[in-house]
Amino acid sequence: MNSIIQEYYPLFEMYQALRNQLMDSLREGDLMSSPGGANPTLGVLCREIGEVQVSYIQSFQTFTQDFSYRATDEGLETSVSQLKAWFETLDAELRTTLEGLSEEAIQQRVIDRGGGFEVSPRLQLEIYKEALLIFSGKVSVYLNAIGKIPPKQWQDWIA
Repeated sequence: MNSIIQEYYPLFEMYQALRNQLMDSLREGDLMSSPGGANPTLGVLCREIGEVQVSYIQSFQTFTQDFSYRATDEGLETSVSQLKAWFETLDAELRTTLEGLSEEAIQQRVIDRGGGFEVSPRLQLEIYKEALLIFSGKVSVYLNAIGKIPPKQWQDWIA
């Protein structure tokens, strides 16, 4: 077991749990909600965080960050069950990918995020955690707009 999985991943999974708790609290119609203006729907935000996760998974595989991936399944913007299944698959792939990193790669390799910005694999996972927190902050606005009370951990950590 490498140091990321042993020392950091249990805490990281708690941040992933926020998104999973959100999915458990949503109904299909909630995904169509938007606070108005140029803001996307909640379903679009959920699809986008999945696309971001794909980018991070690939970065741990290739040691290069590429944000160009776009999911093409329209159901990801309108179906809570499809989103939940997709996130489960992505979470399993992320864990498997991280488990596959050698300690040497964790200590010596860097991930090229573009523009001369290079980080260690551990810092890359920390940056992805920040993306999850940004997503959660955005979603809090949507939840408030539709009068939905977020799950307890969400209230303690985000709201």
